[in-house]
Amino acid sequence: MGDLVIASNPDPDSRLPYVIQAPYGNGLVLRAGDTWPRTKAVYCHPLDEWPAEAVVLERVPVKSCQRRGAAVDLALDRARENRSQFVFTTARGREVVFWQGPT
Repeated sequence: MGDLVIASNPDPDSRLPYVIQAPYGNGLVLRAGDTWPRTKAVYCHPLDEWPAEAVVLERVPVKSCQRRGAAVDLALDRARENRSQFVFTTARGREVVFWQGPT
């Protein structure tokens, strides 16, 4: 299926220190506030393309990545922290993305 790729954001002016790429469609690329939604949802911002200078921190095989309504469900091939979803919604009149875990 592909890999979930987590990298450091090379943009020094960004308030979101990570870049995430999920194998959905042509590749879902987002800037993110954390490497995984452990205790709360992580705010994300869409990117048009993967930054060339991004340093990969983690690469995890994906079992499933599919759209379900306003969310993209993600299942990873690892023992812990293996399920999450990207939720596309609107806040204050603009489109936003939150990455949330099952808790």
